[in-house]
Amino acid sequence: MDREVIIEKVKDTLVRAGSTFQPDKKDSYKRNIDKEDNPLSRWCMENILENAEVAEKNCSPLCDDSGIPHIILEVGKNRSISGEFLDALYEGIKEGLKALPGRPMAILGNDVERIEQKNGLSPLSESVLPAPLMVKYVDEPDKLRLTVMMQGGGPEIRAKTYRVFHKHSRQTVVDEIVSWAKEVVGQLGCTPCTLAVGIGRSHFEASSMMLQAMAEGNHNVQNEMEKEITLRVNETMVGPLGLGGKTTVLETFVKIGPQRASGVRIVCLRPCCCFEPRKAFTEF
Repeated sequence: MDREVIIEKVKDTLVRAGSTFQPDKKDSYKRNIDKEDNPLSRWCMENILENAEVAEKNCSPLCDDSGIPHIILEVGKNRSISGEFLDALYEGIKEGLKALPGRPMAILGNDVERIEQKNGLSPLSESVLPAPLMVKYVDEPDKLRLTVMMQGGGPEIRAKTYRVFHKHSRQTVVDEIVSWAKEVVGQLGCTPCTLAVGIGRSHFEASSMMLQAMAEGNHNVQNEMEKEITLRVNETMVGPLGLGGKTTVLETFVKIGPQRASGVRIVCLRPCCCFEPRKAFTEF
């Protein structure tokens, strides 16, 4: 594929991820607005949805915290990824950050200086480097699909990855997830949130499962575990922006990976903010 075509497709995907609600997320807001009794909470969600519609029309960021690009490539056995393709992909990410534009928030300096924030910030949107690329094999021979997600800082501060002693009980794991979520939803600020949960054999795998849950999750399709978590966390009555009401969590996305014979499950929970998951897709 021509390099310039790849760059343009990736650029467009990043801009859509940062500026557009997926259709299922719009559906979720409409459902939750209809069932919300608290007038302030209804007003808040109506304004979030209106903001999203304006952002989509103008191709402008959904939020001032425009996020860090996270990239997933799904590859079938008949497709290949070359160094040239990856170079064009990363160039497309840079172009997308310039076009959105992304908020300039890349810290300058060496390793220690970046930790200590001694040298200030780059003024360039494209200086925000994406998180490490995730490549996922899929059993669709001709598939080569890119997902771009823009991850904001607030949810990362409130996220948690830790072990759960499962005691051979699904309910034990669910109870722990609910306990964590109830603790953080009131601290998040930008509710209603979408809870993203990954369960794996290691911290890396659990985090990877959580990212896939965000990428694959659908607000219109919920299994029984997801419904239970959402229902129980909504009992906090934190509501949109902490204003109270029924809608603290829109929906929950859970992705469960392979498990090992062990007394623990590694669980990753991320309370995605009212604008997330900010995601978009393209095929090559």
